[in-house]
Amino acid sequence: MVKTFQVYLGAQGTNSSRSASSNSSCSTGSDDDRTYSCVHCRAHLARHQDLISKSFQGSQGRAYLFDTVVNVSCGKPEERLLLTGLHSVADIFCDCCHTVLGWKYEQAYEISQKYKEGKYIIELAHLIKDNGWDWGIVELDQRGRLC
Repeated sequence: MVKTFQVYLGAQGTNSSRSASSNSSCSTGSDDDRTYSCVHCRAHLARHQDLISKSFQGSQGRAYLFDTVVNVSCGKPEERLLLTGLHSVADIFCDCCHTVLGWKYEQAYEISQKYKEGKYIIELAHLIKDNGWDWGIVELDQRGRLC
């Protein structure tokens, strides 16, 4: 059985209004080709250039904050007390395999957290890198961390 997705990402994929937001000095390929997919079913979820931050914590460990995601559905919003305060969030589910991937920030109640509104958290436990990642070269950023 061949799986199909609602949206395919890549060089010919959908455009985002957000420009590339890489804050490291790594050059692992074209940002237009690099994508993140669901580790369970390989449905495309986000483009690398829509990645805002790698410094988030999910319920199962590290998580990434994205500006835009595809092939996900939102659950019902609810208030949760997270590490950074009270937020209204909605769980997000993979449209293909229905796995809970993370959440969408619907509303932040603290002024310093307002930048998260409308953004998406996807936990690394559910992400895999796809398309255009250069696996042959190991590079370190300016702090000596793997890219």
